[in-house]
Amino acid sequence: MVEMTVTVSDDLAQRLEPARSWLPAILELSLVGFRTPAAQTAAEICEFLETSPSPHEVLALHVSRRAQARLRRLLALNDAGLLGRSEQRELDELERIEHVMVMLKAQLAGDVEADG
Repeated sequence: MVEMTVTVSDDLAQRLEPARSWLPAILELSLVGFRTPAAQTAAEICEFLETSPSPHEVLALHVSRRAQARLRRLLALNDAGLLGRSEQRELDELERIEHVMVMLKAQLAGDVEADG
């Protein structure tokens, strides 16, 4: 891992403080470059991380029913060969969100296991 130092205003630092430990995941989610409704799912996860959840709470996180239903619809359309271009972009973005969360949860699971 690389450590980075960023200079921010006092106001922004105060707003970021509750989410300090989750900033790498929040930054990674924000860099996906959303151009579809998948941004709602990323925003949902970022809002959750901004509440300064415990590692156990993050490991237990599931996206909203709305997000789950949308993903199921996109997967069904994909399976049927009916996915349009914009829906394919949305599905790709959702896959990137899932990848970020899988990696975060894998790291947390290892840390929790090591702590006993």
